[in-house]
Amino acid sequence: MKTINFAVLILIGFTCSHIACQPNNSQTDKHQEMTPPPTKLLSIEKTSFGTLPDGQQVDVFTLRNKNDMEVRITNYGGIITHLFVPDQAGKLADVVLGFDSLAPYLKEHPYFGAIIGRYGNRIAKGKFTLEGKSYSLATNNGDNHLHGGLKGFDKYLWFAETKEKEKEITLSLYRASPDGEEGYPGNLHIQVEYTLNNDNELRIYYAATAEAPTHVNLTNHSYFNLTGNPSNPILAHEIQINAESYLPVDNSLIPTGDFRNLMGSAFDFNQAKEIGQDIKSDDEQLHLAGGYDHCFVLDRDRERLSPQLAATAHDPNSGRVMEVWTTEPGMQLYTGNFLDGTLTGKEGKVYGRHAGFCLETQHFPDSPNQPNFPSTVIKPGRTFRSTTIYKFLVK
Repeated sequence: MKTINFAVLILIGFTCSHIACQPNNSQTDKHQEMTPPPTKLLSIEKTSFGTLPDGQQVDVFTLRNKNDMEVRITNYGGIITHLFVPDQAGKLADVVLGFDSLAPYLKEHPYFGAIIGRYGNRIAKGKFTLEGKSYSLATNNGDNHLHGGLKGFDKYLWFAETKEKEKEITLSLYRASPDGEEGYPGNLHIQVEYTLNNDNELRIYYAATAEAPTHVNLTNHSYFNLTGNPSNPILAHEIQINAESYLPVDNSLIPTGDFRNLMGSAFDFNQAKEIGQDIKSDDEQLHLAGGYDHCFVLDRDRERLSPQLAATAHDPNSGRVMEVWTTEPGMQLYTGNFLDGTLTGKEGKVYGRHAGFCLETQHFPDSPNQPNFPSTVIKPGRTFRSTTIYKFLVK
């Protein structure tokens, strides 16, 4: 069985040599003119984020690139707590929803910025049959199983290590999910890597190996608001999604099993349009979900294994643009329909309805019970792998 080895962080010391000679003034001036300015290096810093009730230390890791883009990630739930990116004037702002301290993350919240697993999205009735055996999962969304159950991957402390290279920096997180956790079969070993480079790309790489057949569907649940101010609803953001169909849902938000053509409908984002343009239309699907909370079937070249462009989001006021690239077949657009103003986030900002949107790259919801959906089963000897890139630009 192929397993994921937990690497040991190697610190490489760099030394520099100095030429001990004294050139004349003209040589010195010429040398200074020809010497390029020092390169601004990427950096990663670890600081304390608090302690869990059982006394375990929680850390937050700050990754910065040469453009001053900054992402903060805690090893509790792999949560992206802050993400600072520039606008068209070069002004940095935090574009994700979340909290300033650990304590609110330990209470009920809508998965702000977290790693989601074992299974992102919903599984109907919390049940599935695998290789002739029936399994019952924890139900935490009415009668359904959502985002890994009562205690999903977002509520665990992960083992962390950092890696610094010339052109990118990486935070790697690891945990072992035991057989029977939230009802899932088999021991599962998971690795999630967050990598920042100087092209303002945040890459998330997921890998998992299983000791028995099981279902896996991993994603990240960041809520974005590219204005940098969650008091501004995201309805004026322009979204473009590379998809010709989406998965309609029933009244419990479980896919019906159909692939519905979205051309000309309220779900048609093939040409960029404001999120709010059709969100209040009379489309029955929008009424069921209270907005967009649907999985889009992405247009993909199936011969290519590398990430492909799935969506582009743009805030016209700030000029910030976010591209989403992924190897996954689907992406859930969620428009913060259940945010209701009861949560106060960073800097005392209240998170009202539509304060943020999610673009969750994933396999399809309820795939364990939908034979016409791409399979989410992994078996011993095989490794689940997935990559998603959030790239930030301005225009």
